[in-house]
Amino acid sequence: MTDRRRRQKDNRTARLEAEKKAETRREVFRRIGFALAMGTILVLLFVVVGLFGGDEQSLPGTYDGYRQQATACGAEAPPEETVVSFDNFEPQDDITPEATVTATVATSCGEFTIELDPAASPTTVESFVFLARQGFYDGTVFHRIVANFVVQGGDPDAVGTGGPGYSIPDEYPEDGFVYERGVVAMANAGRGTTGSQFFVVVGDDASVLLPQYNVLGRVIGGDETLDAIAAVPTATRPGSREQSLPLESVYIESIDITVG
Repeated sequence: MTDRRRRQKDNRTARLEAEKKAETRREVFRRIGFALAMGTILVLLFVVVGLFGGDEQSLPGTYDGYRQQATACGAEAPPEETVVSFDNFEPQDDITPEATVTATVATSCGEFTIELDPAASPTTVESFVFLARQGFYDGTVFHRIVANFVVQGGDPDAVGTGGPGYSIPDEYPEDGFVYERGVVAMANAGRGTTGSQFFVVVGDDASVLLPQYNVLGRVIGGDETLDAIAAVPTATRPGSREQSLPLESVYIESIDITVG
């Protein structure tokens, strides 16, 4: 092999080595750039989730959770509830089938007034009046808010399973009864389980309910308050598809009973 051909071969080999090293460097830089880009994307995702995600740990799962979040409608939180339990309600001698009974419910978003119906639901009304007069509802929250359906409260545990310590008999309305806007009825978990929880119908979606909830009465004043409560932002309840978990706390500050 001549010196010229040897030099050409050595030059070609050196050039190939240089090109190989350059390609290796380019691949390293590509991988570093990709890693940096993915890291930036992940950081942005964490920021977005932190701002808008509302992870389950930040949702109000207990009464204490409601106390820790903002109060709805720009209000201040009232004093905390006093949890009490009763073996049964005490008779309310002034609650007769002929009496005109109203309950004015003061909430974080204003007041609404219920005309109770002791003629149709005597035990239901008497129990509710007893609990209201005992201050049982003061400081509790509406733990369930479903737009165009119902707002529900009266659970001292604020999870949907609490009650006063006793149950009252079923006083279901007649077949064909429609739970329309303004109707106030007692929540239950089946026959013989009615306690202290009640719901107020705020929309047409409640018309699908069967007549299996004791009717307490009807709202006769404070529609704007119901609208304000129903407009409170909510999240999907963990373990459910229902968007009903309030992200701002709506308190029942007091319930004032008037008998005429």
